Amino acid sequence: MASNRRQTKIFEIFTQASQAILDGVLIRQVSSTDKEFHFQNWFQARMDACGVRYDRGGRNTYPDFALVEYTEGFEIKGLAYPGRESSYDSNSQVPTGFHNGRDIFYVFGRYPPTEDAGKVYPVIDLVICHGDFLNADHDYVHKNKSVKGFGSYGDIMIRDRKMYVAPTPYAIANGFTGTRTLVIPVDWRPPKKLKFKPVGNLERVEAQSVVVGYAFDLKTNAITPTTIPNPSAGKVHTFVAYRMACDSDNLVTLNGHHADASVADEEV
Repeated sequence: MASNRRQTKIFEIFTQASQAILDGVLIRQVSSTDKEFHFQNWFQARMDACGVRYDRGGRNTYPDFALVEYTEGFEIKGLAYPGRESSYDSNSQVPTGFHNGRDIFYVFGRYPPTEDAGKVYPVIDLVICHGDFLNADHDYVHKNKSVKGFGSYGDIMIRDRKMYVAPTPYAIANGFTGTRTLVIPVDWRPPKKLKFKPVGNLERVEAQSVVVGYAFDLKTNAITPTTIPNPSAGKVHTFVAYRMACDSDNLVTLNGHHADASVADEEV
């Protein structure tokens, strides 16, 4: 995890994105089939405006943007609003704040449903959070495995392709609606010249148990998790919510029901 002395571009990038929203810079949908990358393109333009160099990944790569001169990456999650907003699907990487030597930030932007808004529409609100706010485990490695021998002739393979359903910041905390907010670990400090203001202290507490495996019964379609006591149970991870000084004073507070938010929108 970065210290407050570490070189970072997160504050400049967040400022650029926030100011663009306040200035009314719109998302522009290139085509009717452009349902995944329109918000990515909008955010990419904000990084371009900051003058940072980055590598952009392809489909199903992680993260979406990896900075070249800084050990930071950005994963982009656009959310239509109203719509599914309290959870999102990930089939390539479980949320994490540190991956392959980089601090990872998640960029959540809400915008009107594209079928209602046309090809040009605003960013309603924005949350950029350090990945540790979603999940502080840095050790898990995502891999897809398979087993052979299924079917009457024994020549069908079953592929275990994991899909993770994680809560968004909108499910974890209150106070993000209509605002532009940066959520970072407490030991990160914004530079004074950018005039940030804190709007909330958020403490996430590690669970008493963690899932370390699961078994799936092909006859009953029952899935059974295997859990163990969490060796870090009760550990508190503290984050601070910041905004630009000219932005909203609405406080950000943890949602007491966020533990069940990952399955609130639809059946997993």
